[in-house]
Amino acid sequence: MTDLVTGPDGLPRCAWGASTPDYAIYHDTEWGRPLRGDDALYERLTLEAFQSGLSWLTILRKREAFRLAFAGFRIERVAAFGDADVTRLLADAGIVRNRAKIEAAIANARAALTLPDGLSALLWSYAPPPRPARLGSFAEVPASTPESVALAKALKKQGFRFVGPTTAYALMQATGMVDDHLAGCHAGTAVARDQMGA
Repeated sequence: MTDLVTGPDGLPRCAWGASTPDYAIYHDTEWGRPLRGDDALYERLTLEAFQSGLSWLTILRKREAFRLAFAGFRIERVAAFGDADVTRLLADAGIVRNRAKIEAAIANARAALTLPDGLSALLWSYAPPPRPARLGSFAEVPASTPESVALAKALKKQGFRFVGPTTAYALMQATGMVDDHLAGCHAGTAVARDQMGA
């Protein structure tokens, strides 16, 4: 498989984004597009943490169940979860039933509530300057960067869990803090327009 694939619709996209219909929709409409808002970013942070050690496709296909289970990822609601909620979540076959990740999601909601300027402001403060050009291959895409290392450290200092440098970088990719669509990808062009405010 080459790094860039032209789909049946005639549009070139990152190869992973052409591998399944679920990925194509996510790649074309969400991944890499600038996302702001505390609850929206909390959702993505939580899902990236749950993805650790698993396929992103697994998480993507369980996303609606996660939204139901975690009160729409509204930070104030999740921060109020208690032992009964943990038990409920561990019994929910629609999500990934991992106690450490469930407890981390709740702890992270509580930590987010303590941030004076909110989660969105904290996360975006670590976004690097845009690259002068998009990368040409997946081999050039890093697993982590100095910014993601610094972000993971800052989150840990604030009491967040399950967000190491690699997860932090995946979050940055997914929410448009970096543009890792490859050169020539049609969705990458849309990201550039978003960043320029078009």
